[in-house]
Amino acid sequence: MAENETPQGAAGGQNADAESQPQFAIQRVYTKDSSFESPNAPKIFQEQWKPQVSMDLNTAHSKISDNQYEVVLTLTITSKLEEKTAYMVEVQQAGVFQVKNIEGARLAQLLGAYCPNMLFPYAREAVDTLVTKGSYPALMLAPVNFDAIYQQALQRKEEEAKKGAEAPQSH
Repeated sequence: MAENETPQGAAGGQNADAESQPQFAIQRVYTKDSSFESPNAPKIFQEQWKPQVSMDLNTAHSKISDNQYEVVLTLTITSKLEEKTAYMVEVQQAGVFQVKNIEGARLAQLLGAYCPNMLFPYAREAVDTLVTKGSYPALMLAPVNFDAIYQQALQRKEEEAKKGAEAPQSH
């Protein structure tokens, strides 16, 4: 029956330690919203397929309960042939994450970079599915470095804070 026992250690006080340890778990991954538009179909199908594809990406998070956060990754892809829009796709891929005993900068990085990184493969698959169902060639989005994006956002905030602090205060 040893496999059913919880290890307690020599002192038997590891339960209290386990409660204070950082904990992170994915509880649910889901598509919150999706849309596909092909405003110039069917004429666009007669054009030579050499699209310019642009992608906008955004992340947001909100606290659901004491230890639960929803993180939403929004991808907006626009594909154009010269000036004509072939298609536009928007996917909001979301997840509910349980987070315990993680605070401050670690929590901000977890919600701003780590969670979106986990959601991206699901969003990429949803985008590809919508595009192919729209009768266009498959679209496999390149990986995204969410850590770098998060660091850039932090630097921008720091620069804005410095500019705000340097501005003369009127009394």
